[in-house]
Amino acid sequence: MVHRIMAAYKARLLEFDALLKEETIDVGRLRDLCFSGVPDEGGRRALCWKLLLHYLPLDRTQWNDTLNKKRAQYNHFVEEMVVEPARLSKNGSGNNHVDDHPLNPNPESQWGSFFKDNEVLAQIDKDVRRLCPDIMFFQRGTQFPCEVIVNDPEVERLHRRVTHSSLTATAVTRKGLGITKLEASNRRSAQTEDYHPLPPGSEAHWEVVERILFIYAKLNPGQSYVQGMNEIIGPIYYTFANDPNIAFRENAEADCFWCFISLMGEIRDFFIRTLDDSESGIGAMMERLMSNLRHHDHQLWNRLRTQELRPQFFSFRWLTLLLSQEFDLPDVIRVWDSLFADANRFSYLIQVCTAMMVLQRDVMLQNDFGSNMKILQHYPPVDVQALLSKATELKEGQEPPSDPSLPEDSS
Repeated sequence: MVHRIMAAYKARLLEFDALLKEETIDVGRLRDLCFSGVPDEGGRRALCWKLLLHYLPLDRTQWNDTLNKKRAQYNHFVEEMVVEPARLSKNGSGNNHVDDHPLNPNPESQWGSFFKDNEVLAQIDKDVRRLCPDIMFFQRGTQFPCEVIVNDPEVERLHRRVTHSSLTATAVTRKGLGITKLEASNRRSAQTEDYHPLPPGSEAHWEVVERILFIYAKLNPGQSYVQGMNEIIGPIYYTFANDPNIAFRENAEADCFWCFISLMGEIRDFFIRTLDDSESGIGAMMERLMSNLRHHDHQLWNRLRTQELRPQFFSFRWLTLLLSQEFDLPDVIRVWDSLFADANRFSYLIQVCTAMMVLQRDVMLQNDFGSNMKILQHYPPVDVQALLSKATELKEGQEPPSDPSLPEDSS
């Protein structure tokens, strides 16, 4: 039995390797393979995610040019948006801004922009200091710190621009529709100390994530940074920064930035409150989720409806953060293999969320409102492979067992 499992696994590795060595990657075959999970070994997951998130082109001959161009562009962003403003702050005006000063009322003043940026940075700093507190990774030092920042005494590091205060780990939820409320996360309920900066000359992984998010906010002033984006970027950066390929690992920051940009391009409407009720907004996604539950398990849907247990109470976080706070990081990464591989990945996200409820149906049909709320807001431990198998079953359209005593529509 063990030999058969190992043989099947080795055959699967060979399938991945053969596909990834093709001059032009067959994206359909790539999706099929990744949907069932990407092997951890050999940096295969990091490479597959770069392809599935449209960072790397399918033509392998273009990879080097793409990587060189994108990494150089990101380094330019770091210089322009982090290093130069930090030097301005350190030196006062700088040679090119002799008439600029902190009290300058001119809208073009770089100081005005500097202070405004600090308001956004304060929120980013709080969030990244508590990223994935159940593992030690983000508070450890990166092997490849940003040399121009850690070794230049004239460059003030981002975390020094904001006032640090101790916080407990929190997760984004909504009251109604809109990011308005924080509550303890189910898998991060214990109080945790915020991460602290490392000594000069070194840089923790959370500081790298802080820089990525800050640059993203600068490049997207209309949306800026919204709390919860740290939970989206965390698994991507973790995956890239642990790539055994040293050249990829050295450039994990830049590569993560571009993949985050691509993913946010697809889910950014979830974070914009004015689009809640639009077709692409989070309100519509929650409606799709409950409609899907109604289709697959009318009895459970009716139970939640009767109890007035609305999707806003639990599914906002599930959908907006792509389940990144509902499971431990290895399970989140496995779920994301399937989400990224699905051609219409947010349809599959709906199926996974539906499966989470269906797997708890027997208990929830007996529970009162409070007990069901606790299950949905603090989802119990589950075999993530069993969860994904159920989601795939729902995706393929298999109907749930019918209840002959239940009317067709009790709405």
